[in-house]
Amino acid sequence: MRVLMPVPDRDFDVTEVAVPWRLLTEAGHEVVLATERAGTRPACDPRLLTGVVFGALGAAAEPRRFYHQLTGSPEFTATAGWADLAPEAYDGLLLPGGHAPGMRQYLGSEALRRQVAEFWALDRPVGAICHGVLVLARTTDAATGRSLLADRRTTCLPKYMERSAYLATAWRLGRYYRTYPAYVEDEVRAALADPARFERGPRVLAARGTATDDTAAFVVQDGRYLSARWPGDAYLFGRRFLALLEGTAH
Repeated sequence: MRVLMPVPDRDFDVTEVAVPWRLLTEAGHEVVLATERAGTRPACDPRLLTGVVFGALGAAAEPRRFYHQLTGSPEFTATAGWADLAPEAYDGLLLPGGHAPGMRQYLGSEALRRQVAEFWALDRPVGAICHGVLVLARTTDAATGRSLLADRRTTCLPKYMERSAYLATAWRLGRYYRTYPAYVEDEVRAALADPARFERGPRVLAARGTATDDTAAFVVQDGRYLSARWPGDAYLFGRRFLALLEGTAH
């Protein structure tokens, strides 16, 4: 199957892109990366490869290794262009996140939202993690005039996580962890017809899910829509999306 994964030119999250890519391709599926202009070679947030502050808060070793494998793959340079996409040519859509300034290109693109709305109408698997949920929250359903997420259960980057990361690093990095003035959770909740359908999940600050342990991970599935909070959910998110794609999720 073919899975579409749009990304910005720079600053996407290492783990949220590389882990699902690895799980999907290992299972024999094709992942097509899409940037604003076709043929762009994208780049992750470099701080996540070295550590955000004093070597801490970056991606774990295995996702970093997966990312380096991804950068050597043909799909990393043969990217599709957002405006040129044919949504019906894909079996699934994955919307990764990231918080650094370069993400605004992707999170704010009207051209990308038009394609996302077309894909959503096909009723095929859609996954969004962390800031990626904003793409769906900001996309209007042509049939209803409301956000695609209006009647869905969802999660996203929780406000307490976004605030904690900002407060811990602002002394050195300023607003690096504040992509927009509004918190991601606040914007996503505002897009829902019933804000109570937002699910924050268990409170965590450092513990992450891994390839073998989902104890600290959390995802929300509502029909063919799957959402997750942050890089610590990426392995569970990738496996659950794979199950949706292959028709084995319940």
